[in-house]
Amino acid sequence: MKKKKTFTVRNAAEAPAIALDRAITSGGKLSKRLPGGNMLARTKNYWHILGPGLTTGASDDDPSGIATYSQAGAQYGFGLLWLSVVTFPLMSLVQEMCARIGLVTGRGLAGNIRLHFPRRLLFLCALLLFSANAFNIGADLGAMAKGVQLLYPQLGFGALVIAFAIICLGIQIFSDYGRYARYLKWLAMVLLAYVASALLAHLSWNQVVHAAIVPHIRLEKNQLVLICAILGTTISPYLFFWQTSQEIEEEILAGKKSVRARRGASTGEMRAMRIDVWSGMILSNLVMFFIIAACGAILFPHGITAITSAAQAAEALRPFAGNATYGLFAVGIIGTGLLAIPVLAGSSSYALSEAFSWKEGLYRPLRQAHAFYGIIIISMLVGLGMNFIGLDPIKALIYSAVANGVVAPVVLCFVVLMSSNKQIMGRWANKRYVTWIGWFIIAVMSISGLAAIITLLAS
Repeated sequence: MKKKKTFTVRNAAEAPAIALDRAITSGGKLSKRLPGGNMLARTKNYWHILGPGLTTGASDDDPSGIATYSQAGAQYGFGLLWLSVVTFPLMSLVQEMCARIGLVTGRGLAGNIRLHFPRRLLFLCALLLFSANAFNIGADLGAMAKGVQLLYPQLGFGALVIAFAIICLGIQIFSDYGRYARYLKWLAMVLLAYVASALLAHLSWNQVVHAAIVPHIRLEKNQLVLICAILGTTISPYLFFWQTSQEIEEEILAGKKSVRARRGASTGEMRAMRIDVWSGMILSNLVMFFIIAACGAILFPHGITAITSAAQAAEALRPFAGNATYGLFAVGIIGTGLLAIPVLAGSSSYALSEAFSWKEGLYRPLRQAHAFYGIIIISMLVGLGMNFIGLDPIKALIYSAVANGVVAPVVLCFVVLMSSNKQIMGRWANKRYVTWIGWFIIAVMSISGLAAIITLLAS
């Protein structure tokens, strides 16, 4: 098993990581200035630091998220590009709070909520999270099957959905955590397909930059609902649980088997975590940016606004952007699904297992964590079944948005309260401005959830 390196500032190979850390920690002072070194060594060091934050950010751009971003570009052109800029720091700060909780306490998010808050609230959140994730898994499995059919129309939808469910289950259940983490890390690179597809669209960069900097909101129902959907897709509860639990999995991989051994964090570990988290969120939001930009540049001018799925977006792009953009979009749908579905199922399992004090963790073999893997299997089976009972995938995503709208603000309250508590976090407690930003995000997510509920009731 590969041994995890310690993240301390020792040599020139770490210079790029430190430079990035300086950029993302708002001017925090570093203890020493290091000279440049071999570029390959720097890149390898940076790649080694990336882990839970990268895969968490990448999993946020799942097929259902791609459909939402495609719809934003198709309906409003570049008008909602500014959301990819605004959500970046908000999303990053939330995920950093979750990661800090994991590193300092040595426990997952649900485990910490169980210790410090009433259990019935945790049980309710975990069950709602399971429901929302199951709906999302179903929609993503269907989207992946449609993505393959874009490239190979002769293959059957049902067989593809079942095959993808089996592949995702097999990877999670039968791979050791070290191999599984490397798989997720490399799979995150498939998101670059969307960057390439946008660059092939020959964007008008003056318009793109202006739209990204200057917010534009129309006080109309469709756009307000779409903004709420984008916020719900970007700042989702499953990311909170997954981020914290993956920090624990990484520490266990490094040999810290007990909570006592994992408790506390060094400055070097926090620096590495911030580089990882903010890098992952940069990737996530860049992909959102380029998907909106590509659809805004190609579909919007041609009046193609009725986009309801990622596969439909790819098909609509083909006549105007060519086979290359079409192919990249299709490959992206498949790859992001393979990344996101295990994260969705895994986050549900972490939350429920920690809530009920069951043995949990992807580092454990199946024989040691039957309940943990059982939840993953049930999540996948529920999602799989949705594709065979005639449930409209768009309605499934609306139900998922409602569940996320209810769960996200509640879980974020727990996250902000715990990460601000010096008795829990010690010297790593939130700075005051971070706490205030956290409460602002909670207010925004509450409004988003309320809008989703109103939309569902009105439809």
